[in-house]
Amino acid sequence: MRFGTAELLRDADRGNAWLLSVDGVAQSYVDLDDPTHLEFDYVRRFADVVDRLPEGPLDALHIGGAACTLPRYVAASRPGSRQLVFDADGELVELVRAQLGLRVPGLRVRVTDGREGLATRREDSADLVVVDAFERATLAGGLATLEATKALAGILRAPGLYLANITDGSGLPFARRFLATLLEVFPEVLLLADPGVLRGRRFGNLVLAASASDLPTAEIARRTASAAFPARCVYGEELRKLAGRAAPITDADAPPPPKPPNDVLGLF
Repeated sequence: MRFGTAELLRDADRGNAWLLSVDGVAQSYVDLDDPTHLEFDYVRRFADVVDRLPEGPLDALHIGGAACTLPRYVAASRPGSRQLVFDADGELVELVRAQLGLRVPGLRVRVTDGREGLATRREDSADLVVVDAFERATLAGGLATLEATKALAGILRAPGLYLANITDGSGLPFARRFLATLLEVFPEVLLLADPGVLRGRRFGNLVLAASASDLPTAEIARRTASAAFPARCVYGEELRKLAGRAAPITDADAPPPPKPPNDVLGLF
């Protein structure tokens, strides 16, 4: 594989569910019999936000695919959706196609770098854009910058939704700069994270949602707070305080992505 050695493991507790890992780092979990079953907490947070969008099919762009967990969820929960996935690892895409199948209604998968693929999309062509692209447990280069974020915002229709999965650890230095980047482009931004990750006590995932329109923050906060593994929902003044004086990430000034501790094989 382009970014490491891939491994597929069947879940002994579910008849047709699979864990996809690359170099020992969990990338995707899919239940082929029930695509609405979401095992990873951060993917559940994605779904919590997507479920708050107006009812009906979506036009969605996913940058980063792996086993296409969220696209499968959207296809199952919103029939008629049209979805395009960009993934830079052609060998991984072929493995998933051969072993897990990619004949999902309305889904197309294209092998391309995220920034290159983004340049091919029309303005106002998507209701949902998701960035979940990792290389060896760190966010793929060039997707968190101000330039990329403006391009992503440009393809969203109103009231379109941008979602991103990032990772960070002590002090949240990368997350703060990424927040500053989103706040530069979108008037509405929220963050969802495990309280321990949010306090910088451990390395882990943070989900960010952004839109040019109002986000149903109260509904999302209630849903995530009552989840089996609760997440904090940060927005408004508290979010701006978290970003502080952090500078937006740009193509010319991009910090090195956060790297997990050697003993963490987290769910990315």
